[in-house]
Amino acid sequence: MKKRFLSPSLLSADFSDLKSALKKIKDSGCEFVHIDVMDGHFVPQITYGQPVVKSLRPYTDLLFDVHLMVERPEEMVDSFAEAGADYITFHYESTVHIHRLIQHIHDIGKKAGISIVPSTPVSAISEILADVDMVLVMTVNPGFGGQKLIPSCVKKISELEQIKYENGYKYLLSVDGGVNNDTVESVVNAGADVVVSGSAFFSGSFDWEY
Repeated sequence: MKKRFLSPSLLSADFSDLKSALKKIKDSGCEFVHIDVMDGHFVPQITYGQPVVKSLRPYTDLLFDVHLMVERPEEMVDSFAEAGADYITFHYESTVHIHRLIQHIHDIGKKAGISIVPSTPVSAISEILADVDMVLVMTVNPGFGGQKLIPSCVKKISELEQIKYENGYKYLLSVDGGVNNDTVESVVNAGADVVVSGSAFFSGSFDWEY
């Protein structure tokens, strides 16, 4: 049976008590925590940066999946790696030399992920799927928590799952945006390996049974 992972998003946690949020995630049996880094340019809001990630690292052995929703991610990957990231996921839409950046993330000993926004087709990243460790499908427009999942994005998950199967690729297929009790079955059935949930998880209303 396929193993699936829940990756709660700190974006929906109480920013004044992130240490307790990590404990809640760990106590729920999770292995991942999703850390959304926003720069106020690629997306409208600003969240937290390297010092916060570094300060949280000693308190948990959870895998830090750092999602860079930033312009020029190539300027930040080294510092987030040093801060304690395990996976570094950046956006296809945010930089030009994608393959070079994936190679660099691997060279510094981290897992590399690529993310696409709802308007970007799977075909845009076809040339680098063999090289990444994670593909993150955004099922909302990035920048804000608590949005509703865009149903048309679910077919991208199925498409990426099929490509992975046909080619023997090894990437984890992650889904982020509007995942709750009403939508989780659709993304899991489509092939998601990692399910990111923020508002639903931290409100205590999310039933994860996968």
